[in-house]
Amino acid sequence: MAQLSSTLRVSAPLLLGFILLIICQFGWANTTQNVPLRLTSSSITKIDLQDWIYINHSPNISQLTKVLEQAPSAWKKFDTAQPQHIGVKNYWVTFSIYNPEDYLSRIIAIDNPLLDSIVIYHFINGELVSAQQMGDSLPFKQRPLLSNIFLYPVEFQPGDTHKFYIKIDSLGSINLPLVLWSSNDLTQVIETKNLYIGLQIGLLTAISLFSFFIALASRSFSYSYYSAYVLGLTILTASIHGVSFRYLWPQWPIMQQYIFSIIIPLTLGFSLMFTEKALQLKYHNLKMLRICRVMAVIAFLLAIIMPFLHYSSALYILVFVVLTMSTILVAFSLIQAFIGQRNATLYAVGRIALLLGCIITGLLYVGIINLDVAPQIPTMIGLTFEVVTMAAVLALRYNDERKAKFKIQQQALEQAQRIREVREEALHAEAENSEKLEQMVQERTLELEITLRELNEVNQKLTEQNTIDSLTGVKNRSAFDRRLIAEGRISRRQQTPMALLMVDIDKFKSINDQYGHLAGDHSIQTIAQVLSDILKRPTDLVSRFGGEEFAIILPSTDAEGAQQVAEQIRQTISEQEITHNGQHIPLTVSIGVSADIIDSDEHPMLLLEQADKALYQAKRSGRNKVCYYALKADQI
Repeated sequence: MAQLSSTLRVSAPLLLGFILLIICQFGWANTTQNVPLRLTSSSITKIDLQDWIYINHSPNISQLTKVLEQAPSAWKKFDTAQPQHIGVKNYWVTFSIYNPEDYLSRIIAIDNPLLDSIVIYHFINGELVSAQQMGDSLPFKQRPLLSNIFLYPVEFQPGDTHKFYIKIDSLGSINLPLVLWSSNDLTQVIETKNLYIGLQIGLLTAISLFSFFIALASRSFSYSYYSAYVLGLTILTASIHGVSFRYLWPQWPIMQQYIFSIIIPLTLGFSLMFTEKALQLKYHNLKMLRICRVMAVIAFLLAIIMPFLHYSSALYILVFVVLTMSTILVAFSLIQAFIGQRNATLYAVGRIALLLGCIITGLLYVGIINLDVAPQIPTMIGLTFEVVTMAAVLALRYNDERKAKFKIQQQALEQAQRIREVREEALHAEAENSEKLEQMVQERTLELEITLRELNEVNQKLTEQNTIDSLTGVKNRSAFDRRLIAEGRISRRQQTPMALLMVDIDKFKSINDQYGHLAGDHSIQTIAQVLSDILKRPTDLVSRFGGEEFAIILPSTDAEGAQQVAEQIRQTISEQEITHNGQHIPLTVSIGVSADIIDSDEHPMLLLEQADKALYQAKRSGRNKVCYYALKADQI
């Protein structure tokens, strides 16, 4: 009996501990309340995790240990139809994934780039292996995978159960599209999505820049306001999709907290100012004009005030203001359309499209309707349609203004014609009086012509001196440019070929470094003398193009002849015995050749560019060479 009592005393604590362990494991299993997602190699490569998600919104619980102690009833099944929260703290999400037999690599994607803070706690078989923090309150480079959305890579080993607790803090929408992807399919989807986003942002940017340049050219306030409005929409769109954070301010996450509070009222203000011009309220309805200006002032004041308010409160205020003012603008445009203003009809169509997009987005956020799209998509579609429509409104207005100006010009021409007739009568009377003075003028003119002839001769001598390069005695770059244009016109008129040679001294910097700059100058002078001696035709031109580079114009010379001349130049220079201060200086040149019959005013410069490309081809292929520009080689 004593032995039995002793045995019970020893085994009772062990048994009690074993029972408590079972109860704890059972209790831990119940806290998740979810059946793990079973993942195999045959599973689809895109799995929406919302069917396996449980949520626990406990604003006072910020630590994982406290969450693990929560009763099972604290976790509730995620309902996709529930209203979207705006501004949450300590919003906990959990789900599990079981991998029975395969080695798999997957990526968990949270497709909401506007979440402020996300902390992912990763358990494998009940053991915490990782705690990854990300969100747009942190610099962009701290994300585990650099993407506009939040990505978390996971490696699944056979037989492991992976459990995830995700803590979310955000001042904005808590929209939480969680998807499990394979890396290949996610890459394809992201590339397609980024293409659409890029097209939308590119379209908005192009319209904004186009309107800006038209505003500069025409000094039109309408295009200025429209350009600023579209630019605001472009920044807003890029920020919603996470593009701005990634490419414009990746190191300044604080911008994410203020960009919407500032850019939305600014964009609204410019929209109101554009509306005033597009509907021409100054001429049609002064009351509407005053209302638009008051609303614009309110919008710009909100851009100053909103950053100092709590983000959630500011967001609600902005939603109310945007919807209210958009509704007022739609009403204004419809009223103007009913009284016969043509531009107002098209303007109303664009505004209604944007308003409907905003309403659908709002209904998606509050859960009244449920569509398989991101909540911001309807607004983005309506916004793009509205921007294109407003561009059409501006185009119609520009056309109307052009016609009005044309009519005014016609009237001005008629009046100018009448003035011209009166002036001709006055000139006829003046001509009679001028004959008496003409004889006196002719005498003075003869004296002036003699003086001008003498001045012209002096000027020609000065001009000739200004066309000579002081170091080499050949023509300078200015003379080359003028001669190139003149010979190009002769070639175009006579349909004769013209050739250009670009000559460059090889390794000229080494000559300067090794023998000195005076030796370099002596080498340039020697090359200039050789070129002048070889080219005997009066029409040929040798010029110093710059530094150690020479340019030669060979009129009435085809490609074969030009290459022969170039080869003669190259060989003659390579055989020159050049010395300076008793030191032998080895000199070689690389020559680029181009030739063609000039067919336009721009062709001579193209021919020069081709010769320059051929010169660099000669340089790259070893120097001391002659290369002719060929179109096939240039394309390759």
